[in-house]
Amino acid sequence: MKPLTKYGGIVASIILIAFGIGSIVTGINGRSEVRNTIKAEQIVGTPDMDKAIANKPIDTGAKAKLFAAGIRKHTLEATGGQLYSQMGQYLTPAGKQTSDVKAAAIDKTTGKPVPNAARNIWVTETALSTALSTSFFAESVAKFAIVTGFALLLTGIGFLVLVFRLPLEAAASAEGRRKAATPKPTSAPAPV
Repeated sequence: MKPLTKYGGIVASIILIAFGIGSIVTGINGRSEVRNTIKAEQIVGTPDMDKAIANKPIDTGAKAKLFAAGIRKHTLEATGGQLYSQMGQYLTPAGKQTSDVKAAAIDKTTGKPVPNAARNIWVTETALSTALSTSFFAESVAKFAIVTGFALLLTGIGFLVLVFRLPLEAAASAEGRRKAATPKPTSAPAPV
């Protein structure tokens, strides 16, 4: 094997191993950061949520995703099953929802149409659910980084083994060919 090829293979192997280790460390740190941040919020699932989180602390990205689904369920219950886009922007004098500013009740203090405060429940739900879903995504990315790191590490080790193994096999193969090509001495017939 040519020295340039051998050393290039060694360098490539070391780079793959280094990237593998770096990816594993980054993934582990990312996963820990996500979990520590979630734990710091001291969130506990309510009894009516998924059994995996009911009355239990939310401390992983997967549990955060389940909690976000629970928040959505609560928001739908609080808004009578209506989504933000289905709710009127204002309230009428009779307390009904409307998006027609002319039909809206007027706040005597501000002189502006009375806003439908129930819509704010969706604003809060969206903010919380997005944050919780982001933690699920971040933890998933961290897990992917760990798996990718192990793949890079193993690939680098495999290449390193090949770089050192191939010259030995080539030398053994050349030796075998040399021995096969060497003529065998013929023995002279014994005198009679």
